[in-house]
Amino acid sequence: MSSPANDEIVPVLKASVHDVRHFTSLLRGVNFTNRATVTVTDRGLLVAVEEARTLLGTAYIFSDVFDEYEYHGESVEEEQDTQQEAYNSAFEIHLNTLIECLNIFGTAGGSGGSGSGKHVQWKQAGAGEEQNSSGDEDAGDGKGKSRKKTAQGGNTSLDLFFTKSERKTSMRMSYLGSGYPLTLLIAEDSSGPTTTCEISTFEAEPQLELPFDVNDMKLKVILKSSWLKEALSEIDPSCDKMTFIGNPSEQNNAQGKERTRSKAKPILRIRATSTHGTTEMDYFNDKDVLETFDYRFAHITRAMRALQTSIKTSLRIDKEGLLSLQFLMPAQGSKRNASSSSNFIEFRCLALDEEIS
Repeated sequence: MSSPANDEIVPVLKASVHDVRHFTSLLRGVNFTNRATVTVTDRGLLVAVEEARTLLGTAYIFSDVFDEYEYHGESVEEEQDTQQEAYNSAFEIHLNTLIECLNIFGTAGGSGGSGSGKHVQWKQAGAGEEQNSSGDEDAGDGKGKSRKKTAQGGNTSLDLFFTKSERKTSMRMSYLGSGYPLTLLIAEDSSGPTTTCEISTFEAEPQLELPFDVNDMKLKVILKSSWLKEALSEIDPSCDKMTFIGNPSEQNNAQGKERTRSKAKPILRIRATSTHGTTEMDYFNDKDVLETFDYRFAHITRAMRALQTSIKTSLRIDKEGLLSLQFLMPAQGSKRNASSSSNFIEFRCLALDEEIS
């Protein structure tokens, strides 16, 4: 892929970031299956992973996560004329390989992501979920005007992408289009050693489609991720079925306001069933829902990595029983855009058939 003809090819994607930890934590959030489909758009990247045609995990990584982001859509010629139509590029990649390359210097953060190892009681408003949102990649000016050439050949253009910082990995990523590898140029700083990784890409297969009916939701609850994380952590690993039970809220009339929590029904009950018994966890809130749906616990646990690094969780269920778990990730603006959009990871899971119990 180093022929002179490549110099004339406009890359579909060029992106760089001075600290890969936030980017890597988003990828780890959906790393429950090795094969991932990456869709490149002008707004950012969509990384989707599926399992057993039942579970779909998608990381929405917006362009402002990166310090540099350039997208040029691939185009195809229509058969009847010479017009060209641009479309979003998509390819499959081994997600494990991508994460290992980003962590080649051991500075891309641990699998836990946020690093908040404190035990927070799941019914308390735990602190520390935003420890990894400080955006501390501002060491250095990022311009590289006073930096020396690298020992590998003096490519001073690297200074535009890599900052001198303590134990941080910088990355420049490029993708020429269908049939080409995803190329990563990785370094700890512009004056140290660099590593070039070429990761094979594959033609994207049709993705699992699990459309969520937002117009007919049977349950919607927004809660602190720390509560849900501690609740799931306490469940016996031998659990094979998890049930979400929603109850209608009391009307806010004069009598309803006098009603105490001890008499009120929990707005959401999570029930875990295993061979050793049943565990129930109650949530009190004020959303109007009334449904019961069962899910395979093994699929729910796939979301634990994303849950550990998230701040809030939106739990929704539509009329067909499709579960949507949206995890709001800590905002971390790049130097290009200090007010970064809030990235999120979504898991969608089909409910168990009624005859499976």
